[in-house]
Amino acid sequence: MTRLGIGRKLINNLNKFIMDTKNPNEVKNNNLAIVIVIIIAVIIGWSIFNSKKKVSETAPAQNSAANVETSIADTAAPVKEFVMDSFYEMVDGQPKPQYSLKEITVNQGDLVRIKITVTKGAHDFKIDEYNVYADTQPNQQMTVEFTADKIGEFIYYCTKPGHRANGHWGTLKVLAK
Repeated sequence: MTRLGIGRKLINNLNKFIMDTKNPNEVKNNNLAIVIVIIIAVIIGWSIFNSKKKVSETAPAQNSAANVETSIADTAAPVKEFVMDSFYEMVDGQPKPQYSLKEITVNQGDLVRIKITVTKGAHDFKIDEYNVYADTQPNQQMTVEFTADKIGEFIYYCTKPGHRANGHWGTLKVLAK
């Protein structure tokens, strides 16, 4: 049955229900209930339509730069954004997993955003001291965010067996303000 047919059937059933009612006050109450239901349905439909529109309008653009500094209006901390690939290459017949960025430097208090794309192999991303972990999927950009609240040098690495030992790691340097 088409939507038009369903709509007609619904209207016919509502009319039959209203006409079967003997008391005029009941007819008014039924009409009021129907109007309220229709208004609620329109409001819900309108909100769903607008929420989808806002998401698509505010979707972030892809950025291929390795280090982009931006700021967010509702937070005082600057955002440090990094884009890296996670992959492996064959060296002397052996796979050598690695990240395209070997070092990331930020200031204490910065909001750090790292966008990781696995371009070859199966990898993940972890920073123990910040409780950051991302199970990265091939050919999908995964974003991790955290506030750099600890000063020092921290290792980010892949937890897959043998990857860290074979060079799949880098250094996060957090400088004092």
